[in-house]
Amino acid sequence: MEKALLHTLKQKANEIRKLTIQEIGQLTVGHIGGTCDLCELLSVLYFHAMRIDPAQPDLRERDRFVLSKGHGGPALYATLALRGYFPLEELNTLNQPGTNLPSHCDMNRTRGIDMTTGSLGQGFSCAVGMAVAAQRDGLPSYIYTCIGDGESQEGQVWEAAMFVAHYGLNNLCAFVDFNGLQIDGAVTEVMNPTPLDTKFAAFGWNTLVIDGHDFDQIASAVEAAKRSAKPTAVICKTTKGKGVSYMENVCAWHGSAPKTEQYEQGMRELEEAEKALLANV
Repeated sequence: MEKALLHTLKQKANEIRKLTIQEIGQLTVGHIGGTCDLCELLSVLYFHAMRIDPAQPDLRERDRFVLSKGHGGPALYATLALRGYFPLEELNTLNQPGTNLPSHCDMNRTRGIDMTTGSLGQGFSCAVGMAVAAQRDGLPSYIYTCIGDGESQEGQVWEAAMFVAHYGLNNLCAFVDFNGLQIDGAVTEVMNPTPLDTKFAAFGWNTLVIDGHDFDQIASAVEAAKRSAKPTAVICKTTKGKGVSYMENVCAWHGSAPKTEQYEQGMRELEEAEKALLANV
């Protein structure tokens, strides 16, 4: 990846993370841990990989992204605002009365959201339906989706995975956000779905395992997926609460919001990261 592009994507990821913490911090409730670990992926998809146009959010030929782990919505909202789908100021309305930004993604409320999600497993199936429709209609659309590692405990995920491979939907790339933690503890202790790469491979998928915070690896995975004759599952090893020291790898931050002092500390850390990026231009 060119140095200038890499620097831009790093900046966008840090901005997404800051805005996400602002959204949830102001609301004082929300799923902050599993939103902070999505920022690098969203940066690569929305500012590099996807064929989209914020001025034409319903363009039929566009690429689509389905955040199946819908509780990560605040990070996606921050991304869409930065990409120009709606004003940044609207992020302050997260989950407020009359908002267009509910805590979980809603395609009927939010400009740029491709699918309503929240009930785990269902978003993945919807992404599969989009891939079928694009293929049958001869559209160039490429479909991306992101499921959680805890979400992959749902049987519906594996029904969809079997369907995708059977019908050869190589216009679909599924990212698995594998931070290893879910609301009740370690994923491997609650209901162990690993090894996810060999499971997807057994279902007929092309599989990759990457560092989900490494921009080059994410971008390379996207390109490999597009070259593959099979659907592709990318297991992204991530850090829950990424970017905020006291949140990282702490299960309790799955569904908690920072108190005032914690919020201020988190913002300071991200502002320091931003200064470091600017110093290395």
